[in-house]
Amino acid sequence: MIDRPFAFFAILSNMAKGKFIVIEGTDGSGKKTQFELLVEKLKKQGRKIETFDFPQYEKGSSWFVRNYLKGNYGELDEVGPEKASIFYAVDRLEASKEIRVALEAGKLVLSNRYVGSNLGHQGSKFENVQSRRRFFDWVFNLEYKILGVPEPDLNIILHVPAKTAQKLAMVKDRESHVNAGNEKNVRDIHEDNLSHLERAEQVYLEIAKMFPEKFKLIECAPEGEVLPRSEIHNRIWELVKGLI
Repeated sequence: MIDRPFAFFAILSNMAKGKFIVIEGTDGSGKKTQFELLVEKLKKQGRKIETFDFPQYEKGSSWFVRNYLKGNYGELDEVGPEKASIFYAVDRLEASKEIRVALEAGKLVLSNRYVGSNLGHQGSKFENVQSRRRFFDWVFNLEYKILGVPEPDLNIILHVPAKTAQKLAMVKDRESHVNAGNEKNVRDIHEDNLSHLERAEQVYLEIAKMFPEKFKLIECAPEGEVLPRSEIHNRIWELVKGLI
């Protein structure tokens, strides 16, 4: 009998816990635009939300990431996937308490990129699926077990063919040329390497097949042409509303 009140409050606590949703995809896939559309929709519905954007360029925790993306540690093939993954993991660790507090407060947590970006970009450095799978398991253990960062309830991967995505990214860069001094608008060693983007594209597709419960794929250009923003948003919303 004594345990029943505690069990009751435990159930209430679990029911009140928020959900964690991440938008993933290669550079130029429209992540930021779709992220902003989703945030806007949820705010209009009166939802309590907390947003994150990784890497956190404005914070000291991204120091290693910024130097890596500038090529200060070498070219892509000179920096091992494990080493690069640690750079990004440290940045997420810095935000982990804030994410956890928001979830415990019952908020919806939305993130533009997260652990899945490590899987996609760094996983592209491996030659075969067996090696990549071992790497994926290593990343999951590092982030969710050793560092203890919160695990998302839903990862949405936006798929746009690499060549198309790179062209879109270049257009975005021209439009934001006025802000060229901003870290976020400086092209990096990932964006400038089409071969890398093509490999990362294939790895993201592989991730969606390998972990279908954790990662949901949205085809943003099923017939070759990129779908209207509103249509992609509607497809994202179909996944999100089923969770919240």
